[in-house]
Order: sequence, then C-alpha cells, then structure tokens
Amino acid sequence: MTSGLWELVLKGIWTTVQLLVLSALLATAVSFVVGIARTHRLWIVRFLAGFYTEVFRGTSALVMIFWVFFVLPVAFGWQLVPLWAGTLALGLTYGAYGSEIVRGALKAVDPAQQEGGVALSFTPWQRMRLILLPQAVPEMIPPFCNLLVELLKGTALVSVMGMGDLTFSANLARLALQQSAEIYTYVLLIYFVIAFTLTRLMRGLEKKLKAGIGKGPASTESKRVQTVGVGGGVS
Repeated sequence: MTSGLWELVLKGIWTTVQLLVLSALLATAVSFVVGIARTHRLWIVRFLAGFYTEVFRGTSALVMIFWVFFVLPVAFGWQLVPLWAGTLALGLTYGAYGSEIVRGALKAVDPAQQEGGVALSFTPWQRMRLILLPQAVPEMIPPFCNLLVELLKGTALVSVMGMGDLTFSANLARLALQQSAEIYTYVLLIYFVIAFTLTRLMRGLEKKLKAGIGKGPASTESKRVQTVGVGGGVS
C-alpha cells in the first residue's frame, strides 16, 4: 500500500481504539449499575434492571446503532456524531451482557459472607463495597475479558454510519487498490493483535485482584471486614 493509504488505515485504528475505550467504559458502568440493581431487595428495582437487560440483549447491536444514529434525530432532535452514537449503542448493548456477569458473580459469593456483614452491623452498601465486590470482581474478569474482545469486534459495525474506523478505512483502501486478500489479511492481523493485547492485560489484572483477596487497607472499617473469612466463617 502507498503511504497515504497506510495513513488512512492508521487513522482507522486510532478511531477503533477510541471507540473501544469509550464504549467499554460506558458498558462497565452500565454492567455494575444494572448488575447490582438486579440483586436489590426491592422487586421494582430488580424488575426495571431485568427489563433493561432483556431489551438490550434481545436486540441487534447493528439495529441499535441504526436506531441511535438515524431514529433519534427524527424522534427527539438529538443528532449525535458517529463516535458518540457508536459509543452509546455499543455501551448500552454490551452493558446488558455485562450486567449478567456482575449479577452472577455477586450471587456466587458464599451467603455466609452476607450473614457475617449483617452480624457486624454493616449497611447494605458496606456489605456490597467491602465484602461482596472484593470477592466477586476477580471472578468477573475472565468473562469480562471475553466480552471486551466481543466489543472490539463489534466496533466494526459502526462502519455502516460512514465512521472512519479500521473496517471502513480498510474498505476504502481495498476499493483504491482492488486487493481484497491483502487488505483484509492486514485487518485480521490488526484485530488479532489488539485482542491479544487486551487479553494479556485482563489476565494481569485478574492475577493482581486475586492476589489482593483477604488483604484489606489499614483502616478501622476494613479491619472489621477482615474478621469475615473467605471461607465464610466469622472470627
């Protein structure tokens, strides 16, 4: 490829990385908010969180991108630039999948941990923040890693809006050179390198979080948490 086409592809990689980071941040926030809401003691909160999850899991991410980019301006007068439209659509869609990861990990924590927090007179928020989440988050990392890789591949969908991501830029280069095999082989390799890097980073994060289980900060409140053992006993 010529230097101009390589520059086009590099800009597409940067756009893809931007979209991946922004939509991953939104999806993470949605995952924890909705996932925790699905374990709430009030049925109406659980119902609303479950309704959101079912709606966004049951709809196509591609159609959601179309809806956000083409329907919102007509229905509400909110015209979003392609980057923010893609971030919103992908973040909300993959956040629905992530919420099930959060809910499942929280439910998998030994019930005795909850009982220990109640015995120590912790509030529900303290039990969530100091007992449940520190044990559940390390278990969320492997499925979140898979979801992040899926999100990376899902960013290619924004090319339907004419957004200059990696896929869109590669298609322009293909049209210019009429060399499909070479161009798309480069694209496959680039996506693989990004996905492999994400996987290694997430594995490192998982090891770090699991190494910290049972090691609380030297605060008075955290010292109280240390009396609740990982095995479920209260000392």
